[in-house]
Formats: sequence, structure tokens, C-alpha cells
Amino acid sequence: MGHNVVLYPAQVRGLLGWVPDSFGTYENMAVLEYLDFYARALNFRGAERVDRIHDVMEFTDLAPLADRLINKLSKGQSQRLCLGRALIHDPEVLIMDEPAAGLDPRARVELKRLIRILAEEGKTILISSHILSELGEMCDTLLFIDKGRIVHHGSAESMRRTDDVFTLVDVQVAGDPQRLIEWALTAPHVKLDDERKYGARLRVDSTEPDIIAGVLRRMVDEGIAVIGFHREERNLEDAFIDMLGRLENGGIAGNEGVTANGGK
Repeated sequence: MGHNVVLYPAQVRGLLGWVPDSFGTYENMAVLEYLDFYARALNFRGAERVDRIHDVMEFTDLAPLADRLINKLSKGQSQRLCLGRALIHDPEVLIMDEPAAGLDPRARVELKRLIRILAEEGKTILISSHILSELGEMCDTLLFIDKGRIVHHGSAESMRRTDDVFTLVDVQVAGDPQRLIEWALTAPHVKLDDERKYGARLRVDSTEPDIIAGVLRRMVDEGIAVIGFHREERNLEDAFIDMLGRLENGGIAGNEGVTANGGK
């Protein structure tokens, strides 16, 4: 935002909102009292303070919980309170550490909705997380760091496509899947990726439709009772693990080789 973080830290702090993975609370303090405390600490006074607290509580859906003690909140409600605290001074940049950790499915959906709204309002949001599928749904740009080194910087789609020379296929069979698993261990173009209750996920060493169709044809011809066969989109966890494997074997992936001072 045009400020040097070393020379002008006060100006920078005023632009930042911080949502840690866990945050300090106070016993016997209600939601409204907590937000009012931080609004006062940020030098909001009078009607302006009341308006800021009201806007934040409406946005995070905390208004019905105004009188609820903080230690009686659920994990999802606590996370919304932490977000509300970070938004009191309407920061330009939000930094969020593991915001979806420990949330139930409904709370995760609500959190992602709030993050999308903030992004649409023009705020820059930096999210640190190990839940890669969540990042793929929420973020425009992903930055992967391994051992202090940037190994990829780009979109989720570009991450999935990086050196993509194979196809994941989910196969479901009637009866015991052991026959399919044994077949996959010796079949050409096929590698067993993951055993599943009703079949297996296979890795075909090509993206050519004819080769993928040939795998299905051989499977059926050799007596495997296939009841389901479809391509899977490679998820970010798989793409990241494959990328690390190539790096360990001396391969090159994406923006690999860029140095960073630290990582997580």
C-alpha cells in the first residue's frame, strides 16, 4: 500500500487486519463488550465507534450473539468474532492463519462466503493454510513453500496442470476389489494409486483418450466386473506431492528455485 514496513510500521499496522489460528479472550466478557473494547483501543469514539461495531456484527452475523459470553461460543462463532475484531478498523489487507481449521462444514461454507465478499470489496487477503482444497476454492493465486523455498506460484489450475502427463481414473467393481488391485499391479500403462472400498484409483501414464479407453477395454476383456469408470480431476494435495517428488528427484516444477526467507 505504498508504505515501507521498516521505516513506517505504524502506518502499515493501520492497514492490516490479523486473524490468527487462535486468539486471546477474556473471561466473563460478552461478544459486544469484546468488540467494543477493541474499537476503543483503536481510538474509535462516540457514534463512529457504535457504527463500526454495528457494521462488523451485522457482516459477521454476530448481532444475535451480542450478549453471549465468549467462552460459550462454538468454534465457528469464535472464528467469526476473531474476523470481526480484525475488521473493526476496515483494513485494506487481511492476513489469516488457518482460518478454516476445526470448523464444521456449515461454518466453513459461511467463512468462505465472507472471504469472497471481502475480496469483492477490493481487500487483499493472504491466507496461510495446510488445507489445500480449501485454498483452491477461495484463492486467486497460490504460493507453495517447501523448506523455505518457493516451489510454485500461480493459480490452482496451473498447479494441477504442471507436468501433467498422467490421468487419474476411479474404478468401481462388483464384488471384491482385490482382483482389480492385482490386475493393476501388472497391467501396462497402469499404476495403483489408491485402494478403495469398492474398487481403486488408478494412475494411467497418459492423457491420450485412446490409451485410457484401451485400459478400460483390457480390464473388461480380462473378466473384471467394472460398474463404474471415470476420470478424476487431480486435487491440489496430489499435485503438490507429485511436485515435491519431482523436486527431490532433481526435476523442475513451476517457479521452483526461488529463495524465500522462511516457510511453513
